[in-house]
Amino acid sequence: MMVSDLKIIASNGGGMILDAKSIRGSDLKIICSNASAKQATVIIRNSSVLSSSDIKIMASNSKGCAIFDFCN
Repeated sequence: MMVSDLKIIASNGGGMILDAKSIRGSDLKIICSNASAKQATVIIRNSSVLSSSDIKIMASNSKGCAIFDFCN
C-alpha cells in the first residue's frame, strides 16, 4: 500500500499498525497527525529505529492516538 493511501485512511479515521522500518519518520508524523483528528489509533512497531526527536513530535502530533512498540 502506498504511503499516500495510508495518510488518507488515517484522515478518514482508520486505525492501523505500521512498521517504522518500512515507512519514513516524516511520513509517520503526518499519518499520526491525520489519525488524531479522528481519534484513530496508530500502532508503530519497531519504534526503536526512529530518532527520539521524531518520536516526541509524533507523540505530540497524535494527541495520545499513537502507540509506540519498542519490543522487537
